[in-house]
Amino acid sequence: MGPLISTAEFLVNEILSQPPYLIGLITAVGLIALRKPAGQVVGGAIKATLGFLLINAGAGLVVDSLAPLGEMIQGSTGAHGVIPTNEAIVGIAQEQFGARVAWLMIIGFALSLLLARCTPLRYVFLTGHHILFMATLLTMVLASAGLSSVVVVLVGGVLLAVLLVSMPAFAHPWTKRITGNNSIAIGHFGTAGYVTAGAAGQLVGRRSRSTEEMNLPEGLRFLRDSMVATALSMLVIYVVMALVHLAGAGRRTAFKAFAAGGGEAATDVGGYVMSAVMQGLQFGIAVAVILFGVRTILGELVPAFQGIAAKVVPGAVPSLDAPMVFPYAQNAVLVGFLASFTGGLASLGLLTAVFGPAFGLALVLPGLVPHFFTGGAAGVYGNATGGRRGAVVGAFLNGVLITFLPALLLKVLGAFGSENTTFGDADFGWFGTLVGNAAKAGPVGGVVLMLLTGAVVLGGAVLVQKRVVERGWDPGARRDALLPPQRDAADASRAAGAAAKSVAGQGGSGGSGTGYAKIAPPRG
Repeated sequence: MGPLISTAEFLVNEILSQPPYLIGLITAVGLIALRKPAGQVVGGAIKATLGFLLINAGAGLVVDSLAPLGEMIQGSTGAHGVIPTNEAIVGIAQEQFGARVAWLMIIGFALSLLLARCTPLRYVFLTGHHILFMATLLTMVLASAGLSSVVVVLVGGVLLAVLLVSMPAFAHPWTKRITGNNSIAIGHFGTAGYVTAGAAGQLVGRRSRSTEEMNLPEGLRFLRDSMVATALSMLVIYVVMALVHLAGAGRRTAFKAFAAGGGEAATDVGGYVMSAVMQGLQFGIAVAVILFGVRTILGELVPAFQGIAAKVVPGAVPSLDAPMVFPYAQNAVLVGFLASFTGGLASLGLLTAVFGPAFGLALVLPGLVPHFFTGGAAGVYGNATGGRRGAVVGAFLNGVLITFLPALLLKVLGAFGSENTTFGDADFGWFGTLVGNAAKAGPVGGVVLMLLTGAVVLGGAVLVQKRVVERGWDPGARRDALLPPQRDAADASRAAGAAAKSVAGQGGSGGSGTGYAKIAPPRG
């Protein structure tokens, strides 16, 4: 068993949990299936891998630039509690459950490919680190309930496989609305927040224009550049929070804030303020790097995936990480981040004043990283169906979800519930809570309830795929009918071009020929 466990851990830790390698291998397999020359296979695989490394580099810059801001917010409010960080809780759990996580992840991924081939859910989940996170969560929950290692691996593998093919299906009507075609799906366990945001946009934003169509005075046209607008907005936020933190905490404490992201502490007020300015500008660079990485990987992965769709899983749709939707509505990403963070602060207030004392729930501090990535994506989903108002309301609700759901999840994590961190994204919260409570029914009853939960999720996803996705339902059609005509010929031309690309690009499962492109796809 030793060599088998070592091999499984190597596959999980060094390949399957590394999105760049996983995406590069998938791209290579697709190009080989298309019978491309060896040079093109190698080049395409390397370029796709580099695209994900660009995303990782941008994400690292985002984390580094947000760390001082989180320090200043916590210092200004005086709040203490759990900070949801997926990587942190996974690292803690790996020391105790590493082998079980490895086997569960391999079995779950293999079963997901089988489900993708044998059911209408033709989605292949390619976000390797989120597969690892969910495998770790399921292992923790099932092991904390006292189930044997074999049951943990087998039952957890089945549940993981169900989620890998089901969650992209639930979000796909809204994803097609964003991308304009059926070429990619969302493969990220913040799906509950994205569906909520898209549905909220339908309710509140029927006449609200897109965040990408903001009317700016002539002197502010430079803000149409998303990198400039993002950097300037974050610069203002940083400076304001830095001054508030300085006034509340004093110089000695405030000057240490910029050491949180690996930087150096400020030595005087002028340096302190200018450090805030620099962090805001670096945030804009980080987002630009992420967007460039997204465009790079899409340019290689989507064509290569046609080979896999034809050979391995006919009609397959790749399910990719949340930043894949960022280029489709770049202003909405920033709006969503701010609205989601506001929802997290409001929810923290409710936890502090009401739900914490009444139900013993932990205080979940709004982590800036999950609010940026899931909130930004929720902003894009809300904007697609409800314009600016949908982006704000939808992302705000996402912030509420990723505050309350982690608080509920802590109740079923056993000894890990006392850690100062937990899983942060919405799907970890609701699914982990359901499975954890079902597991408490005992070895036999718990397994039955958990498998029934998985069956309900899978059945619901199949129903959505057959009744909604494949019939071409457009969640923003009513809004389009209520919006006034395009303001000028250029807008009309862009919309017509996007719609034409949408119709031409329909393919894979559920392709109906219906045009979904209401937001122009990214250039390149």
